[in-house]
Amino acid sequence: MIFTIAARELRALFLSPLAWTILAVIQVILAYLFLSHVDDYMAWKSRLMQFESPVGVTEFIVAQLFGNASIILLLIVPLITMRLVSEERRNRTLALLYSAPISMTEIVLGKYLGIMLFLFVVLGLMALMPLALLAGGSLDFGILAAGLLGLALLLGCFAAVGLFMSTLTQYPTVAAIATFGALLLSWLLNWGRESDSATGNTLAYLSLLNHYEPFLRGVFDTADAAFYVLVIVTFLVLSIRRLDADRLGG
Repeated sequence: MIFTIAARELRALFLSPLAWTILAVIQVILAYLFLSHVDDYMAWKSRLMQFESPVGVTEFIVAQLFGNASIILLLIVPLITMRLVSEERRNRTLALLYSAPISMTEIVLGKYLGIMLFLFVVLGLMALMPLALLAGGSLDFGILAAGLLGLALLLGCFAAVGLFMSTLTQYPTVAAIATFGALLLSWLLNWGRESDSATGNTLAYLSLLNHYEPFLRGVFDTADAAFYVLVIVTFLVLSIRRLDADRLGG
């Protein structure tokens, strides 16, 4: 049933103009940023080669592109996740899911998987841009793979937060604003490390984007990956408990 619900969510996304609009907007923005980074690299290439350890194409272009993508998708994901549960509650179709012979865990995991499949499409299209550089040079596939893995984990956290917020209300707009606020707060917490204080460093550790930066450098840290998995599991469990409480209360 998990895959059935996931397929239903993915199909519903692509049957709406919202998904296609989001895909188009993301690709246009990222393509512009990608070409800008390529132009910057060509302008700075001669100077970069003078360093003892020159910055390569992957570090200069791909890492910056993935860094930009994390902020853009932070703004976009709330628009994708806002309807997951809230719209079903508003249309009174959530009761049909409650009465079906499936558990709340299957409902939550199915909806989450459907959104993640859509986000993987976004990642796949974005990965084609760096791969285009192979036509005129080489890439560090270690950094490229680490960046994609880190971004996938980060998007998994964004989607889990958005799913939970969508279980709290029947208004998709409210769910989108709440998700955006939570993700924006996580981004702002990352600035706390600039204060060099214990409190600032602790708050920065809780930032989702703080754990993404090592991936952009090609470093795979199991602690950072475990942090993302813990955040995903936490918000999925909260979503399941919220729906369970809603079903029992109804």
